[in-house]
Amino acid sequence: MSAEQLAGLSDLFVVAAVLLYVFAMVAFAIELALGKGQPDKAAVAERSEAKRPVAVGAGAGGSDGAVGTLPVDGTDEAETPAAKGLGAVRAGKVALALAWLGWAAHLAAIATRGLSVGRWPWGNMYEFVIAICFAAVTAFLGSQLRYNVRFLGAFVMVAAALGLGLAVKFFYTAAGPVVPALNSYWIAIHVTAAIIASGLFTMAGVSGILYLVRGDGVSRLPTRADLERVAHRAIVLAFPVWTFAVIAGALWADRAWGRYWGWDPKEVWSFITWVAYAAYLHSKVTAGWRGRAATIVQLVAFGCLMFNLIGVNIFISGLHSYADV
Repeated sequence: MSAEQLAGLSDLFVVAAVLLYVFAMVAFAIELALGKGQPDKAAVAERSEAKRPVAVGAGAGGSDGAVGTLPVDGTDEAETPAAKGLGAVRAGKVALALAWLGWAAHLAAIATRGLSVGRWPWGNMYEFVIAICFAAVTAFLGSQLRYNVRFLGAFVMVAAALGLGLAVKFFYTAAGPVVPALNSYWIAIHVTAAIIASGLFTMAGVSGILYLVRGDGVSRLPTRADLERVAHRAIVLAFPVWTFAVIAGALWADRAWGRYWGWDPKEVWSFITWVAYAAYLHSKVTAGWRGRAATIVQLVAFGCLMFNLIGVNIFISGLHSYADV
């Protein structure tokens, strides 16, 4: 096939991925709608503990006040067909199948785009956004293979479909060569690491938003403890990858421009994002922050990430202003 045909095929695969993600989102939403609601057990336990009178001589470490949370990586009675409903179980299976098909179409879109231009396919804003959406879906599906995170499916599919739609609508760039500064093997090292970390951070951001939306009462969403656990695991994995991306970017800058650091807006906001996520991890480990406070910190970091990935390229000029938007 010619380069033009491969580029056209890539565009068709992107459209197919959007449609499959939308269908998967609907199926995931049906699963949530048909499933049974559950209270936030931790919040209920805290209120019950506060109201319960303590008997004289009762020890603080008694087991009668212990309340467990639903494990993310385990199954419980809420996941059985009898408890959840046969329709919800079937919808969940269909949703996962559609999500995997969308992932395959998404991968094909990236591969054919790369083959059509003969380079790594993230040399402009259009390709970069498509790659980040792919990384977010990969993070979700990869997590689902090990943990029960299907409750994130509808929301990750929404983010992926919207991201691809925005990329096609506002950032689309015809397949072609890139500027000389990007014609380097460093693009495969630095940008790939940034994409992988951004996908994991996106899954954590979705979990954080759901954490703030979920109330203490009965809800079809998972417990806040589970949402916080998913976000924390994703960030723990993503942070060292982002750290590597920042370091690799500095090495590439020295090779391309003769200096490691030049206060370019992209460099500054990459470092701000690193500091924000480092503050989140530091607050969890040293200060023992949990719940709403820690979630707000990680969402602030996620906001810095989104501005760095998209806002800087659109609104601020600098040495990284070659996104073709």
